[in-house]
Amino acid sequence: QVQLVESGGGLVQAGGSLRLSCAVSGSGFILLAMGWYRQAPGKQRELVATITSGTGTNYADSVKGRFTISRDNAKSTVDLQMNSLKPEDTAVYYCNIRIRSVVGGLPYDYWGQGTQVTVSS
Repeated sequence: QVQLVESGGGLVQAGGSLRLSCAVSGSGFILLAMGWYRQAPGKQRELVATITSGTGTNYADSVKGRFTISRDNAKSTVDLQMNSLKPEDTAVYYCNIRIRSVVGGLPYDYWGQGTQVTVSS
């Protein structure tokens, strides 16, 4: 059983910072890529940032230079440091992990429940 617990969302003024964290628990799998996605009201879910097991990163153009994704493989956590926040960053942020069973097979994704980030102008 895989569990993802997200924390760190909230309300912040434009220009402020927030740090999101996602802790993964469970057994019988190997963590591959980890990442954060977001969904604003009336919009589709979109990629924010991802990080591979080798710590290679990928960012949406809209957050480059402002957000930093990191992971701690020993703790099975992935964090998203968000600086210089803008009202357009307001969304529900979802943690995503791609895992593979230790016995093999194709990789598959798990999603967290989401955490609200609201940036006021």
